[in-house]
Amino acid sequence: MMSAAITTRPPTAPVPHAPAAGGTRRRSRVRTRLELALLLIPALLLFTGFVLVPIGVAAYYSLFSWNGFGPLTDFVGLDNYVDAFSGDVFQGAIGHNLIIATLSVVVQLPLSIGLALLLNRKLRGRTFLRMVVFAPYVLSEAVTAVIWLLMLQPGGFIDEILRAIGLGGLVQLWLADSSIVLYTLFVVITWKYIGFGVILLLAGLQGVPPELREAAALDGASAWQTTRHVVLPLLGPTIRIWVFLSVIGSLQLFDLVWIMTLGGPANASSTMATYLVDHGFKRYEFGFGSAVAVILFIICFVFALFYQRFALRRDTAGAMTGVR
Repeated sequence: MMSAAITTRPPTAPVPHAPAAGGTRRRSRVRTRLELALLLIPALLLFTGFVLVPIGVAAYYSLFSWNGFGPLTDFVGLDNYVDAFSGDVFQGAIGHNLIIATLSVVVQLPLSIGLALLLNRKLRGRTFLRMVVFAPYVLSEAVTAVIWLLMLQPGGFIDEILRAIGLGGLVQLWLADSSIVLYTLFVVITWKYIGFGVILLLAGLQGVPPELREAAALDGASAWQTTRHVVLPLLGPTIRIWVFLSVIGSLQLFDLVWIMTLGGPANASSTMATYLVDHGFKRYEFGFGSAVAVILFIICFVFALFYQRFALRRDTAGAMTGVR
């Protein structure tokens, strides 16, 4: 009778349990939040210290009649705001800002689009032409203002050029005539900032697929029809960004106007920013100047909110939904 063989197995080591998936996800979320905090806290501190705190301080100062010396004791409430809005000069300054903003959209935008479409073609010397168009934007506002101030002086370069080509009858007191000084400044502003719009639109044109142009040409579309129905709609997001930057810049216009005209003659070229500096720093009305600064901030902030809500919303929404 055969005995059954007894087999023995060596003891096996216990298998360690894998960590729970929930714990891994929780640690990943904590790590992500710590990384975001480390990256965002320095920027938030700088933003708070250099943006939010000055806004709050300006709003506080605007409630006082203060000349910049001594403590804040003369509390006037909202009187500074009432005085600003009831003043003809400030109302005119707001109107001047709105005129510049409107002209920027009506004149500069078509001009920028036309130049961008031209410089996007294969032309001899295209790189040089792009540099020439963009060069004024690189100059500082102070240098630009001084250059044009000298050229627009009576008997200056502009007057001599007009006389040399037989257009002496067009010579004007460009910066001393209250009826044309604002439009003279707009010409200088256009010369200074047109390059930025052209470069921005050129970047947008690089994103237009050439296959779409070819398909439109095969369908019998002319160059104008292709530009109108294919290129311009695809440039929509870039154009909307340019309009936003142009309007905000027009509302905050200061450097060129202050150096060239000081807001004159007779406040014919004053803007909200020049009005602010004139009262806040030249006349030592810091409380009143702070109120004007708060008004300027509110106007820009409200415009930015409405523009984001009604113009930029679909662009940003499309960018966010495209992220996975």
